[in-house]
Amino acid sequence: MRTSSGKIASFVAGLLAAAFFMTAAVLAQAPSSEAEKSAKLVVATFAGGCFWCMEPPYDALDGVVSTTSGFMGGTTPNPTYQQVTAGGTGHIEVVQVLYDPTKVTYEKLLDVYWRNVDPYDAGGQFCDRGESYTTAIFTHTPEQKKLAEASKAALAVSGPFKQPIATVVRDAGPFTPAEDYHQNYYVKNPLRYKYYRYRCGRDDRLEAIWGKPTQ
Repeated sequence: MRTSSGKIASFVAGLLAAAFFMTAAVLAQAPSSEAEKSAKLVVATFAGGCFWCMEPPYDALDGVVSTTSGFMGGTTPNPTYQQVTAGGTGHIEVVQVLYDPTKVTYEKLLDVYWRNVDPYDAGGQFCDRGESYTTAIFTHTPEQKKLAEASKAALAVSGPFKQPIATVVRDAGPFTPAEDYHQNYYVKNPLRYKYYRYRCGRDDRLEAIWGKPTQ
């Protein structure tokens, strides 16, 4: 009896061990729901002058998960805000948008982009002058590049002004997030943000180009 019980116990233990390792293997291969969700998200990057002002219009869109202010386009590794604005790094201020393409399209992001910049200004944006404040659409895939170039071409034909479009379409490169105090600046410092935006003449110029905003 002792021998038979021992065999049964060993058999059961073997089954349990096999089940454990099979379950562990399945769990190791299967992504978590959070990972699955993240895998479906897409990145888009836009330069529209001061990155403080480019976060709000994208944060307001359904389907946009997050916006991050930062720098792209230069050669200096991990540049600081002071280095970029001083010039010489080749970087410009950008906002990187993480979005769900099942809720908002890249075409919609492009439409929002154009209506929040002065695409005719080659020397900066509004009161902010210099290379680091120039406009650009940084594309991460061939499809994004195709759509961005088509959007720019359409604007050149049907835009409000018959002037050359200064905004360039560029391949995305390394992205460096700006310092923490720049992130969500309009939320953290609403009064300073509104004063800066007013003083810079951003809304007046945007209205002159695109008309009064619908929302």
